[in-house]
Amino acid sequence: MVLTGLISDGFASSRLISFCAISEWRDLDYCTKILFNTRNPNSFSWNVAIRGFLDSEIPREAVVLYKKVLQCDGIKPDNYTYPLLFKACARLSLIRLGNGVLGHVLHLGFDSDLFVSNAVIHMLVSCGDLEGARKVFDESCVRDLVSWNSMINGYVRRGSACEALNFYREMLVEGIKPDEVTMIGVVSSCAQLEDLDLGRESHRYIEENGLKLTISLANALMDMYMKCGNLEEAQKLFDSMTNKTMVSWTTIIVGYAKSGLLDMARKIFYAMPDRDVVPWNAMIGGYVHANRGKEALALFNEMQAMNIKPDEVTMVNCLSACSQLGALNVGIWIHHYIEKYELSLNVALGTALVDMYAKCGKISKALQVFQELPRRNSLTWTAIICGLALHGNAYEAIAYFSEMIDSNLVPDEVTFLGLLSACCHGGLIEEGRKYLAQMSSKFNLSPKLKHYSCMVDLLGRAGLLEEAEALIKSMPMEADAVVWGALFFACRIHGNVLMGERVASKLLQLDPHDSGIYVLLANMYGEADMWEEARKVRKMMRQRGVEKTPGCSSIEVNGIVYEFIVRDKSHPQSEQIYECLIQLTRQLELVECMPDFPGDNSLFGSNFDRCI
Repeated sequence: MVLTGLISDGFASSRLISFCAISEWRDLDYCTKILFNTRNPNSFSWNVAIRGFLDSEIPREAVVLYKKVLQCDGIKPDNYTYPLLFKACARLSLIRLGNGVLGHVLHLGFDSDLFVSNAVIHMLVSCGDLEGARKVFDESCVRDLVSWNSMINGYVRRGSACEALNFYREMLVEGIKPDEVTMIGVVSSCAQLEDLDLGRESHRYIEENGLKLTISLANALMDMYMKCGNLEEAQKLFDSMTNKTMVSWTTIIVGYAKSGLLDMARKIFYAMPDRDVVPWNAMIGGYVHANRGKEALALFNEMQAMNIKPDEVTMVNCLSACSQLGALNVGIWIHHYIEKYELSLNVALGTALVDMYAKCGKISKALQVFQELPRRNSLTWTAIICGLALHGNAYEAIAYFSEMIDSNLVPDEVTFLGLLSACCHGGLIEEGRKYLAQMSSKFNLSPKLKHYSCMVDLLGRAGLLEEAEALIKSMPMEADAVVWGALFFACRIHGNVLMGERVASKLLQLDPHDSGIYVLLANMYGEADMWEEARKVRKMMRQRGVEKTPGCSSIEVNGIVYEFIVRDKSHPQSEQIYECLIQLTRQLELVECMPDFPGDNSLFGSNFDRCI
């Protein structure tokens, strides 16, 4: 073309640029060389080059090309340029640049073009500016189904399901007929609201109006039924799908896992033809959600054996499992893995690390990680406040809370739970009263049962039993067993048998088969030398067929968590474990009899050395 001079022909050169930009043999470097060395390339050539970069792995270069267009004499962007440019801004979340380009659009008068207007709405929605998108939508003189769909799905992505449904109803009033994309937004709104009746109504509309049940729409319907608790209908949809995508499989797995049906979820999981990191995360997260951290970590080990590379979501789930189990060594290994493979230490992962170290007993390390995090949100501050409370560092927890408020972050109910727990551990009665009152007066939060149980515990430990009982009576909701249990425990500590009897009666009404109540009541009578009453309680316990629930403990050894119940002999080394316990018990008895023994293990004999 160069030799024949055809390259100077606008039509011919534009076809060559198009081939280099958007064909399957794309070569964007060669495309720009031709573009920059062609005399007076037309608008089509610039637009197709911009589109090529937009569809590539370097979409930012589309913006660079647009700037070069503005610098060229004799060439102006047209109504095909701006939809591409707004798409680039949406993909890169460049809202400031998008607003700047919108100024160009208004100046050139392209705002009345339907495709440009829809591209503006899509860009603003994608960048999270729903208010700006709504303003453009309302002021636009040209609107079609795409405009409505952008707004509806924008509200859905923001979690504003009611606004999305109101917009859908407005659309029907205007006589606009919905399509499959519209119904994905509507069904997703029903899922967010967990409104099964509206979800079924939407499903009927799809069937009665002959809308095509695309894979994306089927996935949305399946997700809606799962979130609304109709597992049978979700399973029917899943079984009827001829082409199941990774999203389809993951949706059904997540649904069963969140419903607590982990065996069913696992069965479907192993039936998947291919498994990437997403369904693995769904299964591991399901076990964590069900408080089955040991199985979650076992699944993570299986995932590694399959050479599936974990991501940040995997690490968050595994750290949560470590927090549940107190598995510090595994948590440290995960932290090292994150550093070794340079996983992005986003806010969620950083918060999970802080929480894991705090709950596994390493509060100093939790504080170190917290200070080193590049970004922190309210959940991160809440994790460190709760961690400090757990370790009894009441004043430090309060100091961090004050710093959080000074950072213009808003505390939530969990933050206050940690704060009240800190006050409880530190015996800070006035501070506890202040923070409970501030929840509603300053932060517009309604205290829940857990907050009241913390406050009752705080007052009860301080011996203010009458105030604690009065607080229970003033609660806007019925007290549960946890609240009454806190007061009952305080009654036993302070030997208030009369109030303890009243509270125990309340607790037995709530749960007559809780063995702990009978045991504590009998012990309280025993400590007050009321042996006849103690015998009556134990007799009542036998007559009602209530058996004491065996205690359970766990220990981590070499990264493996072992669980034991009372008189447990399931462990292969149970004989040696019990022998060790016998030796320890004997040495403790010896210590009680010998107040001034030397700190030398030789006193205890060779068996003790083997034991430890």
